[in-house]
Amino acid sequence: MSNPVIQIQNLHKYYSSTHVLKGINLSVEAGQVVGYIGPNGAGKSTTLKVLIGLLTDFEGQVSVLGHDVKTDPIAVKSRIGYVPENAALYDTLTPMEYLQFIGQLYGMDEITIERRAFDLLGLFELSGHVNARMTTFSKGMRQKVLLISGLIHNPEIIFLDEPLSGLDANAVVLVKAIIRQLADAGKTVFYSSHIMDVVEKISDRIIIINAGQIIADGTFAELQHQHSGSLEQLFGQLTGSDDQQDTATEFINTLTK
Repeated sequence: MSNPVIQIQNLHKYYSSTHVLKGINLSVEAGQVVGYIGPNGAGKSTTLKVLIGLLTDFEGQVSVLGHDVKTDPIAVKSRIGYVPENAALYDTLTPMEYLQFIGQLYGMDEITIERRAFDLLGLFELSGHVNARMTTFSKGMRQKVLLISGLIHNPEIIFLDEPLSGLDANAVVLVKAIIRQLADAGKTVFYSSHIMDVVEKISDRIIIINAGQIIADGTFAELQHQHSGSLEQLFGQLTGSDDQQDTATEFINTLTK
């Protein structure tokens, strides 16, 4: 077995007195699509921010591609891609200008940046908006630019936090196919989302976190063998939120009183 590209040992993270991550342990091999799911406040985004080097005030050992994220976060950032759920684009820039800026941060040459940016924008049906100011862009258009900015430098690991937010149906299908082909090419995709059916279909491995601890880890088939049902049903059983039908009934009854 090759060395893991992601290694977490006994990760703890506090925000003031709040214990957010409570001893996370996991390792990820190259070429895996890992679905990382959990309720709001479970610690998903905090885990991602630790892995990409945005948070370094944690306890435990975390390495990405052999680099310690606490002592060498710049080396980590240079080799990964990250698409956050909500990011502040420079609205006064055009997509081309923004991608040129991102590409330069990664040390790409200008010719490669321009060629790759134009081609990728075209694949996301943004050719007609290459030189338009992003102040007028819809949520979906902005998300497409964010996705391209996280991939333009051809990173070895891609961290995705709700990457399908705001995308139209065709773009969702395209992104799912891109994720699968990235993994087939040996890339690693660490994918956090609330869209259970997508996680179920594209993930080689699913990790469920709840209240700062990993409570399930395996393929969908393995998890299903232990807890029957869809991933959505498994998630409800494992996180204690499987009473949604009763809650929905109560909601409707309240409206009709």
